Amino acid sequence: MCGLLGFLTADTATTAVVDQVYDALHCQRHRGPDEKGTWHDDHMIFGFNRLSIIDIEHSHQPLRWGPADNPQRYAMTFNGEIYNYLELREQLAAEHGAEFGEGKIFATDGDGEAIVAAFHFWGPEAVRKLRGMFAFAIWDTETSELFLARDPFGIKPLFIATGPGGTAFASEKKSLLELLSPLELSDELDPRALEHYTVLQYVPEPESLHQNIRRLESGNYATVKVGQEPVTTRYFRPDFRVRPFVAGSEKARYAEIAAALEDSVAKHMRADVTVGSFLSGGIDSTAIAALAMRHNPKLITFTTGFEREGYSEVDVAAESAELIGARHIVKVVSPAEFAAAIPEIVWYLDDPVADPALVPLYFVAKEARKHVKVVLSGEGADELFGGYTIYREPLSLKPFEYLPAGARKLLGKLGDKIPDGKRGKSLLQRGSLRLEDRYYGNARSFNDAQLRAVLRDFRPEWTHQDVTAPIYAQSAGWDPVARMQHLDLFTWLRGDILVKADKMTMANSLELRVPFLDNEVMRVAEGIPFDQKITRETSKYALRQALDGIVPDHVLHRAKLGFPVPLRHWLRGTELYDWAETQIAESQTGHLLHKPAVLQMLRDHKAGVSDHSRRLWTVLVFMVWHGIFVEDRIKPEIQEPTYPVSL
Repeated sequence: MCGLLGFLTADTATTAVVDQVYDALHCQRHRGPDEKGTWHDDHMIFGFNRLSIIDIEHSHQPLRWGPADNPQRYAMTFNGEIYNYLELREQLAAEHGAEFGEGKIFATDGDGEAIVAAFHFWGPEAVRKLRGMFAFAIWDTETSELFLARDPFGIKPLFIATGPGGTAFASEKKSLLELLSPLELSDELDPRALEHYTVLQYVPEPESLHQNIRRLESGNYATVKVGQEPVTTRYFRPDFRVRPFVAGSEKARYAEIAAALEDSVAKHMRADVTVGSFLSGGIDSTAIAALAMRHNPKLITFTTGFEREGYSEVDVAAESAELIGARHIVKVVSPAEFAAAIPEIVWYLDDPVADPALVPLYFVAKEARKHVKVVLSGEGADELFGGYTIYREPLSLKPFEYLPAGARKLLGKLGDKIPDGKRGKSLLQRGSLRLEDRYYGNARSFNDAQLRAVLRDFRPEWTHQDVTAPIYAQSAGWDPVARMQHLDLFTWLRGDILVKADKMTMANSLELRVPFLDNEVMRVAEGIPFDQKITRETSKYALRQALDGIVPDHVLHRAKLGFPVPLRHWLRGTELYDWAETQIAESQTGHLLHKPAVLQMLRDHKAGVSDHSRRLWTVLVFMVWHGIFVEDRIKPEIQEPTYPVSL
């Protein structure tokens, strides 16, 4: 778990920019406080910040490796973990060891060499064999070609920018902002990405809020030749179509799910440092912690919450920890802590994410880093096994499917005439729409009328369908829940959940591992039928059956809560109202936003006219982001990481 940075020049003048590249490493120092490594040749510059987890004394980066006849052929930087690296090393040694004389392919005991050796022998197809989270860059000194790859789900970030001066890439966008000048690129904002952000609460891949900086999408690899644009290839295409279960019985299916998850957790526990686990009151994190206890009986679990009643799972998590036998640590976040940390958190984010749950996540990660260097977490279970309440919507809307299109349209118009807040309005409106029109993920903040009031350059043609239509095109003919899961894998999961998970833990030099997002777990989850995911009574039905006997009963059938934040109350009271009013007054975003409309929205929210909390938070986070990265008005105090090398 680290931060990588690279610059491929358009000519051979690396000496002209090498110092700038090395200086830009400082922007991502929190990702790897243990070591800093650099390397360059005539075309390629690599920089690296290391958080040492596996093979701590060796496996330094940038890493050099090559075949027997050219042992320095490749240079590599790698952020992440490959959990099947031991098996890959054994396979590569068995198949190709003889080519190295005495059979010694590897000089270290780490997972990095397994990647570059696999790439040498198997080419780009090697990425399909990797079980883990990764973003890596391999420079081939013989062919002068750069290879970039990112894990299937997008657990690890990789920003990229290409201009007349070359191509640069990094784990943190902040580092690339430092390199726009040698790339001969501007720092112009992307108005379409801003509109997508206000609708979705995150900036969807491959966009970023800076027009000249993009992201290599999850499940993609790219090749770059000197002086040319990157050529991108998608290698990961999930398929949620129902498939017959060869073992015959549903009990066998549940056993297969449990076995795949147990194997994934076992491999995710591989580390040369202490591994802990986040623990909320839900089934996902509890399952991960319970399985992790089988490999480390001294496991420490961590949870967070607020003092306000109804916004904390602290008690449920503590009971779960006691039942599985884990030592448990709680961090309660006060409103004052919450408000004070916002500028620092937004700086770590790179692009705004308007999910308030990332604030308590930041604090529990900070607490966990005092005790461990790695934590497990339960992200991804909802997308793979059908966990969101909204996935039950097709059950309630099924009667609409039997109506002619004209009748559904009339019902939608009837719904439009019903006053806001009245029962039945949303049902009629949503039932009149196709899935592709009504569902674009878990984040739905602004409608068009509200956007028009807030955005100065509102463009009605820039819709969520810019993002969702290509994804829906890949799932034509699937059942509606499968299509919703597939959409969320490429939108909400990688745009919100995994961004906040990576950024908030890495802000504290803490590695987060997500065992649900594993190739083998994905394989058993893909073909689960509709009725084994969603019923009228529950979600994640098959997963709950599989975890019976692993997860304590008080959690097994409990409704999902997560890390709820009392934002609605705080924006009406003394906790955040004055802070929000100050942000609106001082922000220099008047050319982008109708600030009087935002202020009125805040006042209406305080008066109880309407609950604008999600919309307000979306705008406020953007204002803070703009104050940091555009205006240079807000200057967060970013501490130098001072953690011990190992825990």
